[in-house]
Amino acid sequence: MKLTENARLILEKRYLRKENGVPVETPEEMFLRVARAVAEAEKEFAPQLSPEELEEYVRKFYDLMVSLDFLPNSPTLMNAGRPLGQLSACFVLPVEDSMEEIFTALKDAALIHKSGGGTGFSFSRLRPKNSPVRSTGGLASGPVSFMKVFNAATEAIKQGGTRRGANMGILRVDHPDIVEFISCKEDNKELTNFNISVGLTKEFMEAVARDDYYELKFGDKVYEKLKARDVFDKIVSHAWANGEPGIVFLDRLNEGNPTPELGEIEATNPCGEQPLLPYEACNLGSINLSHMVENGEILWDKLARTVYWSVRFLDNVIEINRFPIEKITAMVRGNRKIGLGVMGWADMLFKLRIPYDSEEAVNLGEKVMSFIQGEAAKASQSLAEERGSFPNIERSIYRGTKRRNATCTTIAPTGTISMIAGTTSGIEPVFALAYTKNVLDGESLIEVNPVFEEYIRTNFSPEIGREIIRQVAATGSVKDIAEIPADMRRVFVTALEISPEWHIRMQAAFQKFTDNAVSKTVNFPPTATKEDVRRAYELAYQLGCKGVTVYRSGSREQEVLVTGARAKDRREGDRSRDKTYPRPRPKRTIGVTEQVKTGCGKMYITVNYDQEGLIETFITTGSSGGCSGFTEGVSRLISLALRANIAPEAIIDQLTSVSCPNFLRRRATDKGIIGKSCPDIIGRVLARELKNWQEFGTNLEANLAAAWEEISATLEGCRQDNERPSEDELIRQGICPECGSRLRHQEGCVTCSCGFSKCG
Repeated sequence: MKLTENARLILEKRYLRKENGVPVETPEEMFLRVARAVAEAEKEFAPQLSPEELEEYVRKFYDLMVSLDFLPNSPTLMNAGRPLGQLSACFVLPVEDSMEEIFTALKDAALIHKSGGGTGFSFSRLRPKNSPVRSTGGLASGPVSFMKVFNAATEAIKQGGTRRGANMGILRVDHPDIVEFISCKEDNKELTNFNISVGLTKEFMEAVARDDYYELKFGDKVYEKLKARDVFDKIVSHAWANGEPGIVFLDRLNEGNPTPELGEIEATNPCGEQPLLPYEACNLGSINLSHMVENGEILWDKLARTVYWSVRFLDNVIEINRFPIEKITAMVRGNRKIGLGVMGWADMLFKLRIPYDSEEAVNLGEKVMSFIQGEAAKASQSLAEERGSFPNIERSIYRGTKRRNATCTTIAPTGTISMIAGTTSGIEPVFALAYTKNVLDGESLIEVNPVFEEYIRTNFSPEIGREIIRQVAATGSVKDIAEIPADMRRVFVTALEISPEWHIRMQAAFQKFTDNAVSKTVNFPPTATKEDVRRAYELAYQLGCKGVTVYRSGSREQEVLVTGARAKDRREGDRSRDKTYPRPRPKRTIGVTEQVKTGCGKMYITVNYDQEGLIETFITTGSSGGCSGFTEGVSRLISLALRANIAPEAIIDQLTSVSCPNFLRRRATDKGIIGKSCPDIIGRVLARELKNWQEFGTNLEANLAAAWEEISATLEGCRQDNERPSEDELIRQGICPECGSRLRHQEGCVTCSCGFSKCG
């Protein structure tokens, strides 16, 4: 197989069958295990199949995966052909308004998490806080308090399975506790195992447009009326602050509900792309679009064949799936929902030399997904002829026709499976064209987008190509690389260089031809305003999206070092007071200390690094080293500037421009003194260490990764050790708890290039 080193590391750590912690199958053997298990379903529908005919299906499914043209979701790769046998990632459970039903949902969620799935809940059926409880005479504690119970349970069991548990919590915008819900993740230490989204209604959005009031109600009782625009502002403000809550448009979810007689859709899975009825699950898989291009042309015939076999594969998965709850088995087999999606969209655009943020790309997105949707429907109809329609078809929008699956398409997150396939994730643009990453064994290397790497290799000499990649690895972008022609810099655009409008338009383009929903993060730069977020939400509603997740870069990790009224101003985004504040100092750094001789005596200069580069200095003087207060002040200001993301080059330029007459006089008699002032010497040392970081950053980062690996290897022990950061603490700092690399926010979740995902 053509697997990258990163893909093999991810497979070894997360997917391959192990004994005593050691892999006992190769990647090829894993795919053969999965292919054999999935092909077994063929015998359910054609008992007369000969062993040779069955082996042909095994070979088809095996080739589909080892070619990396298609991959199923992670639970299928992990569990197919193994005793657990639970192959789905997406579930929704009902939460009804009684203690017995609440804790039944909690128990069911625990069983799903243990088996490797994620769960979505609507808490809208729970009575509001302080409502009377007739059976006890007490008062209800409300949806948010029970979400904390679910969160604690997930925390307790998340170490037991192969994937950490993840939840989605949704509350209708007209629930009386909606204001408390909107702010329930204001503190990033709360509800760490939940993504949250507000369920917006058509009535609410119309009230926002009219600047009118709307009712908060539960049952037949109206609790109060709120200004719709004020509530919308709160949603926007909190999403701007840390990315939560997201929003889902409940009416849109139900417009696409294929079985309305069976119930109303109130919730989605953790990343928001799979709306489901209570006790439903969905099997997901993704086609690698980067493999559907050759010589600048889309291979439509190959894409059609891949869709056909992928649909058959996913329908077979339903048949062999072993769910932990009988009600889920009944619902899944009754509706037979599958979710075929895509990965490698950004790579396809790179190969076609089409900028992501262009009309051409949006139009092509519609064309590609329309084709996949049509071919998936034809494949489902063909399977219905062969195997029969899904049992609930006469209670669906497809009554009177033949169709094997109530839904066929979903654009899901493809985090780790796209890493295995060596392509870009889902329909997301690339986060960085090249970057230095910490791999699972504590080493580090430069990861380069394969299409970009091929372009560099084809168009530049090896020496120039290496220099370009080194420069791109430092920033992730080609926008300032003069050697690359302007039209190609326009093609190789990254997520933060794309305006939110184009993110939304691309999501809407794929949503037009997707049965379920689309998982995507709208990335904003750190300087984005609340008005920018508001416009993105409104555009998503206007263009027909089913939900939106936004993330303003750095908003979740950075802690603002202000208090009181100034902190309030900062949270509310008062542009007149919008300042840059330093990020917190990491708990571990690495660095060097130099002794230098100055015009005032000896000075000791320590320069420390973290994963992003220079972060701080400590400067002390010898017994006759001049003014210690001055050097300490300079040291603090340099550290403050570095942590506030001021370019080191700008700091160095200021320091090295300072001259001292006393210094120059002493230099005339003492040849051991260099520079023209103490600040100049400090600047020279900084410049030297900056160059070292740029030239040897991979080695330096490996040292830092090794320190983090020590933490990762003892995370379980760290739970009782307050001196070491917990997994959640590392995630809050934006650091991967497994390899120490920087985390990314995409596809509605927090992920790392090593394969770690906060959403399981």
